[in-house]
Amino acid sequence: MRTTLATLFLLLGLAVAAVPSYAADDAERAAIQALIQSQLDAFASDDGAKAYSFAAPSIRQIFPDEGAFLRMVRESYAAVYRHKEVLFGELSDHGEGRIQAVKLTDEAGDTWLALYTLEKQPDGSWLISGCTLVKQKTDRA
Repeated sequence: MRTTLATLFLLLGLAVAAVPSYAADDAERAAIQALIQSQLDAFASDDGAKAYSFAAPSIRQIFPDEGAFLRMVRESYAAVYRHKEVLFGELSDHGEGRIQAVKLTDEAGDTWLALYTLEKQPDGSWLISGCTLVKQKTDRA
């Protein structure tokens, strides 16, 4: 199952490279960035219930409870789970959803590009439907 998810996230990452920039309004951009930051803060404080509350229904189908979700993030997304620095980048249109680029620095000082996919919910709110994490090259010796 992890291999399937990894493949899906890789394909999503390749698709994102071809997506043009999206001119979101300031309120939408702020709401999306606040959502992602809130989930990152929840991970940092080991609040699995809160972190899980930001997951879209498609993620909840794969990980039916907060424990399974938190374990997956701890094991496969260490830079998301424990980070020292967050810098928001470009927001792109992805059909009915959005893709938010986020630069993360992990506890070891390594830099990662996290591409968050977001789905708009029937009530107009946004939830996180995925994250592709790619380690960036560094010039460290």
